[in-house]
Amino acid sequence: MTVFFGKINEGSDTMDKPLALKMAPNSLKEVIGQKHLVGEDKILSNLVNNKKLFSMILYGKPGMGKTSIAKAIINDLGVRHRFLNATVNSKKDLDIVIEEAKMYDGIVLVIDEIHRLNKDKQDILLPCLESGLITLIGMTTSNPYHSINPAIRSRCQLFELKELETEDIVEGLKRAIKSPYLPNIKIDDKTINYIAKLAGSDLRFAYNLLEVAYFSTKDFKVDLDVVKKINNKPVFYADKDGDGYYDMLSAFQKSIRGSDVDASLHYLARLIEVGDLDSIFRRISVIAYEDIGLANPSIGPKVMAAIDAAKLVGLPEARIALGTIVTEMALSPKSNTAHLALDEALSDIEKGNVGDIPKHLKNPSTTYKYPHDYKNAFVKQQYLPDKLKDRKYYHPKSLGYEAKLREIYDYLEKMKRS
Repeated sequence: MTVFFGKINEGSDTMDKPLALKMAPNSLKEVIGQKHLVGEDKILSNLVNNKKLFSMILYGKPGMGKTSIAKAIINDLGVRHRFLNATVNSKKDLDIVIEEAKMYDGIVLVIDEIHRLNKDKQDILLPCLESGLITLIGMTTSNPYHSINPAIRSRCQLFELKELETEDIVEGLKRAIKSPYLPNIKIDDKTINYIAKLAGSDLRFAYNLLEVAYFSTKDFKVDLDVVKKINNKPVFYADKDGDGYYDMLSAFQKSIRGSDVDASLHYLARLIEVGDLDSIFRRISVIAYEDIGLANPSIGPKVMAAIDAAKLVGLPEARIALGTIVTEMALSPKSNTAHLALDEALSDIEKGNVGDIPKHLKNPSTTYKYPHDYKNAFVKQQYLPDKLKDRKYYHPKSLGYEAKLREIYDYLEKMKRS
């Protein structure tokens, strides 16, 4: 059982801890980045200052500080706690933590990979969260709004960790260089910045690369040549100040939207070289509905089929399915009418521009006309509230499949006016 009290198990004396673990902050004040959460007068800092802790979920990409923040909160508050991993620890481990919580009238439970917590463990944990017996700090790289059980989510505050900037990574590297863990290291600012840009927003990656570079030399002199021999991935893949990673995702989507197939494939190639298939999958899923939409509604299932194929075969073969679907997406007719229509409807709701539901649409109703009882399954009756009865959200285009939908739309509008 890997349940720990006090500090995380840091291994035996014969196994040296990695630099990233040695550099872990002991207090929120030492956390790098995430100033929106741990800066002066920010929420987590104020919770610690007020000696109060609530159940929370920290989410964000790897290496941005989720575990560091959880450990720092515990150290600052000095609270009784346990660490579990949802993928490793069993139901029995959770039972032991709950019994200890009962013995001491409460405990802080830190769960890594919380999105992988199965139903049995959730059922055990929920009443303990509800009663306050357990205060949860969950950590995940997944979006909790999609991946975490709503019952758990509703009992926690959700805090998103933001991308670390290059300056944040440089700060962490300089701390490591000044620490006692890399004695006699020789490194210049150019090499530090290069490592930081390679790391993107992953501080752990930066620490690991620095440590490997340090121990791979005879004289502990770390320069660009040493780093490039270890990791020679072009800087632009993670350089937010130039052709940054998120700039590439943006350029990828805009190229498909603009029907430039060559540019679409160029940016796809860059993204494939990075190897982050999940980001590609998410982006093409959005593009299918945001930019192509009703002009080619078959693209949605095709995108999902391509994603499934890419997942099945993995890289490098995944590029075949992705290249095929991106080519079709770029050449497909485009329409954003459906989601713009919904955005207009949502805007009305947010403004309180609603009105009462017509009586004949309420349940039960004796005045509702059942369309299937009429010719062409159409009967004139009002569906929108009186306040919005003439409101038009959808404005069809005459392109691709949507041209056929427009014919139907125009016919129905004509029937309504007759």
